[in-house]
Amino acid sequence: MTDNLKAILLMIVTMAGFSVEDYFIKIAAAEVPIGQILVILGVIGTTANWLVARRVRQKLLDRALFTPTLMLRNLAEITAMSTGVLALTLIPLSLASSVLQAAPLMVTLGAAVVLKEHVGWRRWTATLIGLAGVILILQPGRDGFQPAVILSVIATICIAGRDLATRATPRGIATLQLTFWGYAFTVPAGLALSLILGEAWVMPSALASAQIFAAAVLGIIFYFCLTIALRIGEASVVVPFRYTRLIFTFALGIGFLGETVSPMMLAGLALVVTSGLYTLIREARIAHAARSRYRSANQGAPL
Repeated sequence: MTDNLKAILLMIVTMAGFSVEDYFIKIAAAEVPIGQILVILGVIGTTANWLVARRVRQKLLDRALFTPTLMLRNLAEITAMSTGVLALTLIPLSLASSVLQAAPLMVTLGAAVVLKEHVGWRRWTATLIGLAGVILILQPGRDGFQPAVILSVIATICIAGRDLATRATPRGIATLQLTFWGYAFTVPAGLALSLILGEAWVMPSALASAQIFAAAVLGIIFYFCLTIALRIGEASVVVPFRYTRLIFTFALGIGFLGETVSPMMLAGLALVVTSGLYTLIREARIAHAARSRYRSANQGAPL
């Protein structure tokens, strides 16, 4: 089995795991306040990452972690988690997941506007088509529009911001350090959300406790699986399989939550996925061409 095939299979399993994580959070939120869920997830994630760091002797404190770029990354991370989890409680699981699929397009847009990266007309066209697909999914101005879906839009923008900030992360910063602080900042974010929403915390039932714990464990395990998949396989081959998350999310939403998907939403989703795949393929070709030019320029260069 090739590394790419291993990475593809791992990516598909990871997307299934993330879908089940979202499902557990959604059904647990029917009993437990969302801010309380975030705090529990943050505590479990922080503890797990600390134990792993201690096991592998990885230091968690580094001055570079507190630079403006990485603090902005942490802010984007906790905002994405807070708004994303809150959206899960207010709108259908399938709808929330569909909007999140626009994240790669937002990254392209942000790279051009914020990082001043060159984006050709083809990728601009693909991005605009994808954003048109998002509008079809949201269906503004129609009776079926749900204002709470804006939370998923905010989460998508923040995920793109996190990914853009990650590009500027110093190579010396380990993934374990980033995940530890990401979970650590989730705790005060959950507390703040509880205060803002005026939530009264409850003692979760055994079932709700098990669901939240399962969601936390799945999130931790499959975050690392995602990292491994991206490291052992070629990104241009592996990343498109992120869209398999939709299959699992739709299966859970329709099969277990009784959700329905409108033709308009499916049409918008098709535009988002198609434009996203084109953008990924186009970026891979550009990167490959750049590497080829670099090798040609350095071929035969004196050592």
